[in-house]
Amino acid sequence: MAQQTFAYTALDSAGIRRTGAVDAETRDAAVATLAAEGRFVLDIRIVASATSDAKSASSGSGRGPSAQDIALFTRRLADLAQAGLPLDRVLNVVAEQSESGVLKRICEEALVDVRSGMPVSQALAKHPKYFNDLFTQTLRAGEASGQFGEVAGRLADYQEKEVTRRGQIVSALVYPTLLAVTAFGVITFLIMFVLPRMSGVFKDMGSDLPMTTRLLLSGSDFMTHNWAVIAGFVVVVVVGLKAWFATPAGAVSRDRFLLSAPIVGTVIEKATVSRFARVLGTLVFGGVPILDALQIAGLSANNKVFLTSAEAVEEEVRAGRPIAEAMRNSGAFPPVLTHMVAVGEETGDLPKMLGRVADNLDFEVDTGMRRLVSLVEPIIVLSMGTVVGFVVLSVLLPIYQAQNLVK
Repeated sequence: MAQQTFAYTALDSAGIRRTGAVDAETRDAAVATLAAEGRFVLDIRIVASATSDAKSASSGSGRGPSAQDIALFTRRLADLAQAGLPLDRVLNVVAEQSESGVLKRICEEALVDVRSGMPVSQALAKHPKYFNDLFTQTLRAGEASGQFGEVAGRLADYQEKEVTRRGQIVSALVYPTLLAVTAFGVITFLIMFVLPRMSGVFKDMGSDLPMTTRLLLSGSDFMTHNWAVIAGFVVVVVVGLKAWFATPAGAVSRDRFLLSAPIVGTVIEKATVSRFARVLGTLVFGGVPILDALQIAGLSANNKVFLTSAEAVEEEVRAGRPIAEAMRNSGAFPPVLTHMVAVGEETGDLPKMLGRVADNLDFEVDTGMRRLVSLVEPIIVLSMGTVVGFVVLSVLLPIYQAQNLVK
C-alpha cells in the first residue's frame, strides 16, 4: 500500500501538546507509530496520499488554476504548515496534490526557489496572474511574524468565502437566466417564423387591420429582412461597451451605475464593503502595515468608485487620523463598519471586528440576493406573458373581425 502523510495533534510523554506530520500506509499505522514514540494522539487526518497525487498529476494538466484551486492550495498550505512541516516539504506535498497542472508546475518552480533560500511569498509572487498582492503580502507578513500557518489559514478562510459567494450568485442566477433565454427564444420564434407565414393572409385584408396587428407585422417584416443588421449592431454595442469599460472612465461609469441601480445597487454596495472589510481584516491579522493593507483592500473591492473612497481613507490615515474617523469622513462606509472599526482600534482587536462586520454584511447580501431573485422571476414571466399576449391578441383580432363581416 502507498505511503500517506498524516497531520496530527498529540500529547508527548510530558503532557505537552504537539503538532506534526507522520508518513504511514494507514491511519492505524500512523497512530501506532506515534504511540511507539510515547505520544497520545488527540487528532489525526490525512493530508496527502499517493492515490490522490496520481489523480492530481493525471487530471487538469493543461488548465489554469481556478479560484477554487487557489483556495484549496492555500488551505493545504495552511494545514501542513500548522502541522509543523518545513515549508519546502509543504510545497512539495501541495504540488503533488494539485488538481491543476499549471498550479502543480508553479509549486514545483517555487519549491526550487524556496530550497535555494527564497521565501515562499516571494517565490509565488513570480506568478502574479494567480497570486495577487493580497495573497503574497499576507504570506510575507506571516513569514515575518513567525505565524505563517495561522496567517495562511486566515487567507484560506477568505478565499473559501469568496468561492462560496460566487457559487451562490451563479446558482441564484441559473433559473432567471434560463427563464429569460427561453422567453427571448419563444418571442423571437413567434415574430420571425410564425408571423411571416401568416402575414400574407393579413395583408389581403387591407387597411382594416387593427393597429396592434399592423405594428406587429411591421416589426416582424423589419426583423425578418434585417436580422443580420440587428445582430451586427448588437455585437458592435457589446464589444464597444466591453472596450469602454476597460478604460478608467468607463469602469468608473459602470461601477457608479451599478451602485446607484434600484435594489441591485444596495446589494452590490454591501458586497463591496464586505469584501473590503474581510480583506483588510485578513491583512491586518497577518501583520501587513495598515497603509499597505488599506491600499490592497481598496483594490480588492473591485469597484472603481469605492476605490476612490478607500484611497481617501488611506490618505487621512497617512496624515495621522484614526481609521474609523477617516472612514466616517469619506461617507462611503456604513455606520456599522465605522463603529466596529473604532471599537477594534480601542481594544487592539481590529481584525476580529472587521471579520464580524464582514459576516453581518454577507448575511445581508445573501438575503438581498434571495429577495432580488424572487423579484426577477415574476418580472420575466410577466414580461414574457405580456409580449406573447400582445402577439396572440394581434393575430386573433383580425380573425374575429373577419368572422363578424361574414356574418
